[in-house]
Amino acid sequence: MRLPDYFIQVARYHAWATHKLFADDLARLSDDEWHRDLRLFFGSVHRTVNHLLVADTIWFARFADNTSLRIALDAELHAGRAELCAALGAAVDRWAPWAETMDARRLDGDLVYTRTDGEAVRIPYAPALGHVFNHATHHRGQLTAGVTAMGHAGPSLDWAHLLQIEAKQLR
Repeated sequence: MRLPDYFIQVARYHAWATHKLFADDLARLSDDEWHRDLRLFFGSVHRTVNHLLVADTIWFARFADNTSLRIALDAELHAGRAELCAALGAAVDRWAPWAETMDARRLDGDLVYTRTDGEAVRIPYAPALGHVFNHATHHRGQLTAGVTAMGHAGPSLDWAHLLQIEAKQLR
């Protein structure tokens, strides 16, 4: 498999897993559960979902627009659950179409940007892009753990599960 095709697939997984988490787990939470401090890295489900949106927004700007945004990693971009989930859903949905148009030669280069604290950075492009999706998986895992700790069942967000679904659709 060509590396650009891998990133298209992982971007599709990124969107699928995020939407599945919203539909299968987060939509069932009460307002109290949504805002409860679960001792996740960002505290609550609400604050963790906000962080996912912040990170996705920052990284997409770096890759797609070659811009460096200065947004605090714990910024609350949306106070309302519906608005927040809609915004994150839209954010994750833009990666696969972008990856389909990405110039594959960029994968062998560097990503140059300014961190949110103002530090200039130059890192390898392909691993940095991989980090975007790995980072989101990390926080989706935290959200799933938080949801199950509150007594709710967690979804199957394994990438292999999506691959199985897609394989059945091709038959």
